[in-house]
Amino acid sequence: MKESLRPTLIDTHCHLDFPDFDIDRDQVVSRALENGITHIVNIGSSLEGSRRSVELAAEYGCVYATVGIHPHEADRSGEEQVASLRKLSSAPKVVAIGEIGLDYYKGYSRAENQRQLFISLISLAKERGLPLVVHTRNAQADTLAIIREQMPLRAVVHCFSGDASFMRECLDLGFMVSFTCNITYRKAEDLRTLLKAIPLERLMLETDAPFLSPEGLRGKRNEPSAVLVLAEEIARIRAIPVEEVARVTTENARAFFKI
Repeated sequence: MKESLRPTLIDTHCHLDFPDFDIDRDQVVSRALENGITHIVNIGSSLEGSRRSVELAAEYGCVYATVGIHPHEADRSGEEQVASLRKLSSAPKVVAIGEIGLDYYKGYSRAENQRQLFISLISLAKERGLPLVVHTRNAQADTLAIIREQMPLRAVVHCFSGDASFMRECLDLGFMVSFTCNITYRKAEDLRTLLKAIPLERLMLETDAPFLSPEGLRGKRNEPSAVLVLAEEIARIRAIPVEEVARVTTENARAFFKI
């Protein structure tokens, strides 16, 4: 694709604060810009990661921050951590609270503590007038139950991995849904089927880098420049021009995060 025709894209979920990027973070950001990724939303997934996310947003003009505590951290996170996150949430270029939610897959933290933390951080988001970046795995019913009690909310369900019923419920609540490069995997036919059904105006793109590299690069570090690969795959799946995917999803992300 010629540079003059390259679409404008936004990576709405990555983890540039992770040590995977310590040796070449500047080059990673430069590659993203070269591939048309004009904005990168760096996601806080712990208190320290949220601090680093805010720092990266201050360092790089194209980077915006979220602050949050992943449900895996719930057993080690209480009122003190939430209070610290509240202070961080007022920093410049903080555009959401996340990633937060429930994850019962490996049980790194007790479900009760996860639910308590989730509710506390939803309250923070409402207090700050910020949207949520929601992580849910093997916990869809509880996630929806908590969210419904806290409505109205603005939220994106990131790295979508649910079924058609869960997707309909998320859309009915007015939420956005984001997909990652795992839609390129050979065995991801179910995700590709869901992608055909979701309204384009409710879709955002993410890498979740350094995780979930595209097919052919699995096992290697992912990075924000792969959003272009993701956009091209979505265009193929939906049989529409990649420029349309880029235009609509970029408008969606700008409106959602107010960037």
